Amino acid sequence: MLQNNNYVDVNQENFRDIITGSLQKPVLLYFWAPASEESQQLLAPLKQLADQYNGAFLLALIDCQADQTIAMQCGVQELPTLALFSKGQPVDGLGGPQTLESVKNMLEKHLPSQDEMNLTQALQMVSSGDHTNALPILTALPEPMKEKGDVKLALAECYIETNQFDIAAQLLEHIPLEYKDTYYQSLISKLELHAEAANSPEIAALENSFSTSDCNPDIAKELAAKYHEVNRDEEALELLWSFLYRDLNVLDGEMKRIFMDILNALGQGNPLANKYRRQLYSLLY
Repeated sequence: MLQNNNYVDVNQENFRDIITGSLQKPVLLYFWAPASEESQQLLAPLKQLADQYNGAFLLALIDCQADQTIAMQCGVQELPTLALFSKGQPVDGLGGPQTLESVKNMLEKHLPSQDEMNLTQALQMVSSGDHTNALPILTALPEPMKEKGDVKLALAECYIETNQFDIAAQLLEHIPLEYKDTYYQSLISKLELHAEAANSPEIAALENSFSTSDCNPDIAKELAAKYHEVNRDEEALELLWSFLYRDLNVLDGEMKRIFMDILNALGQGNPLANKYRRQLYSLLY
C-alpha cells in the first residue's frame, strides 16, 4: 500500500477509518484509474500538493480499476473525481479532468492559508525548542499576523533564545494585556536575568578601569571579551573597532582576532556582524 504522512492508498478495509479521520483533519478522496490518462496525469501533482500542505489534509487515493466498490458507494460517475470530506461529511468536490489550480482553489475555501500553516509550523518549532529555525518563519509572516499577542510572544522567545535581547525587550513592551500571562512573565524573567548578568560587578569594574586608564587597549580587549560573554556584542564590537580603525595590528593582532571571533560567532546573516564586516573590508580593500 502506497502511503506517507500526507497521502494513502484506500481500499474497502481502510475506507471507513479514512472517512472517520476527517473528523480530525480534511480528507481529499481522489478517484482515478490507470486506464484513465487524465486521472493518471493529475496523480503525481496531487501528491506533491499534499506534501506542500504538509499535513493540512490527507490525500486518499482510490484506484477504481483495482476496486470499483467504493466508487459505486460514493456515486462516482466519471474519472477523475475529487471529493473533500471534513468532520465526517462531504463538503466539496470536482468531477472530470481538472487542473491543479482548480484543485488548489477548492482547497483554499476549506483549509488554512499558507501563512496560517507557516505560523502553526513555527509555533510547533518554538514549543520543541527549535528557535533558530522558527525565527525566520515568524519574521516572514504578514505584519497584521505579527501584531497578534501570541505571535509576539513566540517571536520574543526566539529572540531571547538567539541572544537578541534588545529586540525581545521591545516586543514585550507592546504585548496586549490579555496575553500577559505566565508565559509572558517567564520571558520577562529571562530578560531580567540576562540584564543582571550583563551588568555584573566584574564588568562594572572593568568599565571603571578603562575609563580611568586613558583608553588602555589591554583593558579594552578584556572588557570586550566580557561584553561578548553576556551577549553585549554591539558594545564589544564598537569598543574593539574604536582601536582597530586606527591600527588593525594593535596588541600584535590580538584585538583583531577577538573582533573576528565575535563576528564569526554572530554568523553570516546577522545584521550587526554584517555592519562591522563591511567596515573591516573598507579598511582592507
